[in-house]
Amino acid sequence: MKITFNNITIIGVGLMGGSFALALKAKGFKGKITGAGRNRKNLIKAKRLGIIDDYTTEYADSVRDADLVLFAVPVGRVETIVKSIRKDIKKGAIVTDVGSVKAQIVRKIGPLMPDKVGFVGAHPIAGRECSGIDCATADLYQNARCIITPATDTNKPALKKVIGLWKSLGAKPVLMDPVEHDLIFGAVSHLPHVVAYALVNSIMKVDSGIIRHGGRGLRDMTRIALSPPELWRDICAYNRQNLLRTMKKFSSSVSHLTGLIERSDWAALEKEFRKAKEARQLLESD
Repeated sequence: MKITFNNITIIGVGLMGGSFALALKAKGFKGKITGAGRNRKNLIKAKRLGIIDDYTTEYADSVRDADLVLFAVPVGRVETIVKSIRKDIKKGAIVTDVGSVKAQIVRKIGPLMPDKVGFVGAHPIAGRECSGIDCATADLYQNARCIITPATDTNKPALKKVIGLWKSLGAKPVLMDPVEHDLIFGAVSHLPHVVAYALVNSIMKVDSGIIRHGGRGLRDMTRIALSPPELWRDICAYNRQNLLRTMKKFSSSVSHLTGLIERSDWAALEKEFRKAKEARQLLESD
């Protein structure tokens, strides 16, 4: 599928933004990719590596000629940046993002768009525990689901173009209501990250020296605790209510298992483990 944009600006050239740029180039994109961000050294490196074609630390300058503006910064920074550049976005451009929280972003950013500029929220289900352009890869989005979260008033041609773009990059777009998105991913993504951080901190409270004895199981369970804290702080803040609900359910599950162990009810404990194992197998069949 042909990429229909000529000038693309990526605000935030790290893992997600850098991988987006590399994917564009890998799929034969011949237009211009401009990177924008606060860290000039990072942008210079991205250009040297051939990830972007040009760069600027001035957000307004980066969007004036852009057909597409992609936000790949922590969700807590998107609104502030949009407010600072909204008058500079050219008519006919499309603004989108890759954020892990959608309801607040769609609700806040859509109304900020100037006339004849469309915003389409997106969340590619792809990522790694490391961050920065050194972790960026051209195939990060290949065969990954990308959740597209239009509002009721989202510009239909803009929506169609964003869906087509992600298909061009090898992703599999899925349309979803932004509120439903946050409910689902509060449970299947945001909760696991919080649990991973909490698990590491719990082990450190037992004895800070014992974590090095952990094997593959601990590494698997806590891999995502290596994710950027700033990014996940913002995700927790922006999806607070859904996350709190899932955390309370998790706390209830842990309390239930604690009670079974305290009572030495091993048969019931095994039953809980077996139930979890069967549910976990559903992931392997997806």
